[in-house]
Amino acid sequence: MAFLNENYLKLQAGYLFPEIARRVREFSEQNPDAAKRLIRCGIGDVTEPLPRAAIDAMKAAAEELGRRESFHGYGPEQGYEFLRSKIAQFDYRDRGVDISDDEIFLSDGSKCDCGHILDILGEQNKIAITDPVYPVYVDTNVMAGHTGPVRADGSYEGILYLPCTVENNFVPEPPREHADVIYLCFPNNPTGAVASRAQLASWIEYAREHNALLLFDAAYEGYISDSAIPHSIFEINGARECAIEFRSFSKTGGFTGVRCGFTVLPKSLLAQTESGKKSPLHFDRALHGQRADLAGGSDQRGFGSTWRHKCALYLGGNAIR
Repeated sequence: MAFLNENYLKLQAGYLFPEIARRVREFSEQNPDAAKRLIRCGIGDVTEPLPRAAIDAMKAAAEELGRRESFHGYGPEQGYEFLRSKIAQFDYRDRGVDISDDEIFLSDGSKCDCGHILDILGEQNKIAITDPVYPVYVDTNVMAGHTGPVRADGSYEGILYLPCTVENNFVPEPPREHADVIYLCFPNNPTGAVASRAQLASWIEYAREHNALLLFDAAYEGYISDSAIPHSIFEINGARECAIEFRSFSKTGGFTGVRCGFTVLPKSLLAQTESGKKSPLHFDRALHGQRADLAGGSDQRGFGSTWRHKCALYLGGNAIR
């Protein structure tokens, strides 16, 4: 008989968002009138169809696969170069951020990347997570065996929790304790708080002092309208030596159903083995979603500048209504 990964038994319930959906569905069935006024605070799904440019690009990509002269099979595991280069140029280098094409890794979404990144990190790491927090950060570490048992209040032994409170404007300061891996998300899910350059710089300083790794979730960067607020952790000096960034097309392109995002992993980022040997974390990662992402490049003002901006404004407006 196969053995079970007993870490799963530590989880107190199913994934948060399906549980919220189940309760909402039961409430709506029992209270149909009240359901019409219900404000849904569960998973941040989209309400509008995909932009026309994305639809046309996906159709064209499918047609390519239907012709012998343009058919192709497996794509490159890092992602297609046509999209990696556009992301590196328009989302980073045009903003003065030094990111090369081969430091962009395409995936099926930033949520998946937030969990999969643990596959290349050791189980010895002390994990620090902001509180409240996007549940994926906690659940994936529990399942990977990086925590102790659950406490009575629902928190887990072995995780260093960083309280986000009114007093700190929902942006915690670096802790006095040591942590090896720290999850940060700005603009934050679920609080909506943003971190200033000075606040992010303090985290970079902490990470460099402690040889720690920052996992920076920038899925909501499209909502930033204040030019003083960084869109990327890599806008801060020193981040290339201590940070990985996750990005999503769900907020800028309505891609929750398409599943396409990317991770930025600098070649200068190092980790260590048990013996102390340092090694780079950088590694060399389907067509339809990536081709749809590129579609915005047909806009003369840049890489999807029009419809990406409109999607972010629309979804951001829904988020505060």
